[in-house]
Amino acid sequence: MAVDALLSILDLEPLEANLFRGTSPKDGWQRVFGGQVIGQALMAAVRTVDNRAVHSLHGYFVLPGDPRVPIIYQVDRIRDGKSFTTRQVTGIQHGAAIFSMGVSFQREETGFDHAEPMPKVPMPEQLASEADLKKMVLEQMPAPVRTYWERERPIELRPVDLTRYISPTPTMPAAQQIWLRSTAPLPDDPTLHQCVLAYATDFTLLDTTLIAHGRLMFDPTVQMASLDHAIWFHRPFRADDWLLYAQDSPNAHGARGFARGSVFTRDGVLIASVAQEGLVRQLR
Repeated sequence: MAVDALLSILDLEPLEANLFRGTSPKDGWQRVFGGQVIGQALMAAVRTVDNRAVHSLHGYFVLPGDPRVPIIYQVDRIRDGKSFTTRQVTGIQHGAAIFSMGVSFQREETGFDHAEPMPKVPMPEQLASEADLKKMVLEQMPAPVRTYWERERPIELRPVDLTRYISPTPTMPAAQQIWLRSTAPLPDDPTLHQCVLAYATDFTLLDTTLIAHGRLMFDPTVQMASLDHAIWFHRPFRADDWLLYAQDSPNAHGARGFARGSVFTRDGVLIASVAQEGLVRQLR
């Protein structure tokens, strides 16, 4: 089962104090999926902190990951303060850093409380399931997109609007909303749910930068790669319940695209904010 495989790759092997080893699934990709590295690096940081929840992470992709060999995660204990704890995680392969991420933890506190409302969109039950989508539109999709959707995945995605996948045009606004959740129940550990969401937030975010240009992420004339990724966790949630990932791209320039996302529970509670910049290069 795909969810079992995801839980397995997030269950890092401890090698020594502050040192962990992670592996990649054998799925045929030429480089490691960025969400996997984010989730594993977060898990490495979490395993060096007691009784505090992560509230933010900021990561940089330095080199493409090699899925054929393990990734070594080295955690530096930057600070253990009264309210906040800071960790720096470096992912290493072939003797070089491929990923660097800062993670901040906070002891539980009370304070002011407000949040933006969730967009008015259909509930996931009102939308076609992935199985239904495959029957309805898979044959109309380009071959690379079709191959991507045919794979068994640990995260189910239900786009609110399928128009851009079937007939993309440059007149569309650079925004999309996608319901997501794990395809099987997860253990109750809140940290694990944060790691699974961190994994999932890299799936479609950079793709949002292409919507205004009538392109898809598997377009052979476009080279794409994540450059950085940031997440702020606001409130508790479960990644095996439906979450709405509302995304938009306010800017693309200089072969880079910027996108941001807000993640809501089905009850409309804002639980996380995400931002990413990536390489979006037109090939000539």
